[in-house]
Amino acid sequence: MSVFSEIPTVWLQISLVGIWLGSILLIAEGLSRFTSVDSEVSRKVVHIGTGNVILLAWWLEIPGWVGIAAGILAGAIALISYQIPILPSLNSINRRSLGTFFYAVSIAVLVAWFWPLQHQEYAALGILVMTWGDGLAAVIGQKYGKHLYRVGGMQKSWEGSATMFLVSFAVSSSILLSVQGSVWQTWAVSAVVAVVAASLESVSLWGIDNLTVPDRRAGDRFFSID
Repeated sequence: MSVFSEIPTVWLQISLVGIWLGSILLIAEGLSRFTSVDSEVSRKVVHIGTGNVILLAWWLEIPGWVGIAAGILAGAIALISYQIPILPSLNSINRRSLGTFFYAVSIAVLVAWFWPLQHQEYAALGILVMTWGDGLAAVIGQKYGKHLYRVGGMQKSWEGSATMFLVSFAVSSSILLSVQGSVWQTWAVSAVVAVVAASLESVSLWGIDNLTVPDRRAGDRFFSID
């Protein structure tokens, strides 16, 4: 099969991903501009919604270069948005944070690492731990966090950290169950992932947990079986 014969399929895949991402951004921007919801809510809509695109990329077998290019482009847009508010829903946060930029970088790194190895599940694991774990930990911690602690000048809550642990374990075990079944490595790796993710999320100066959390998950993949 020639390279040219594959182009229509690739562009169809890119179009589907673009439609998904565009829809998420439109929803988030609508919430940010036209409703009274908290600004953090619209930001988490983007955070969680865009991260789930990795499942679409995995399912559609999208080439790795598409994910890498998308991560680089998203990172560039994030950096520009810090200076020019082109997408308020991305950076509407009441503290100094480069989280959106690190988020994009981590996606590009994980795709570049695992797509050539044909282990897309590990890229998905790292990204979805960041997407759902960090996203829900922030929401739960801010709304229900009553028991507070401080790490390196950052205030966190035990409720938020517990959410990060539980969601990370659920995400990891779900993905590993789907690819390697109910073996002891599935549960052991999921537990390690959850502990490390919750620990790294608690040290989130400048939003760097969006880089350390998923990339640390990548390292933990070597405890699993092929």
